Amino acid sequence: MADVVKRVEYYYTITGDRPGAGARILNALKAGRVNLLAFTGFPTGDGHAQLDFVPANTRTFLTAARKARIKLEGPKTAFLIQGQDRTGAIAEAIDKLAQARINITAIDAVTGGRRRYGAILWVKPRNVNQAAKALGAV
Repeated sequence: MADVVKRVEYYYTITGDRPGAGARILNALKAGRVNLLAFTGFPTGDGHAQLDFVPANTRTFLTAARKARIKLEGPKTAFLIQGQDRTGAIAEAIDKLAQARINITAIDAVTGGRRRYGAILWVKPRNVNQAAKALGAV
């Protein structure tokens, strides 16, 4: 089975980099019945953390975030990659971008079990269309 690469919208928020900050936000989204296709969080180095969300349903996500008073930035564009886990799966995607001379801003990849994997990948906004073409995004 071939990998599926989708152009997706993501949103982010900045919060304090302290215990419980992410849990508070994720629990508010859970209470709003938000399903996330991808989520990642990382420290920004200034006492804050950035949390990125790829919602399955944008309307549900935005409603829940507004109700919880979560200040969001976006939508912005990323790529969601899913496929059969195999040696070099991520290397193949990265090589396509290298061949197109597109720099990757960030990537997170993980096995999903049952021989499946997934990744979320970001490029600069000016490179999104070219990256979509190189990756064969649907």
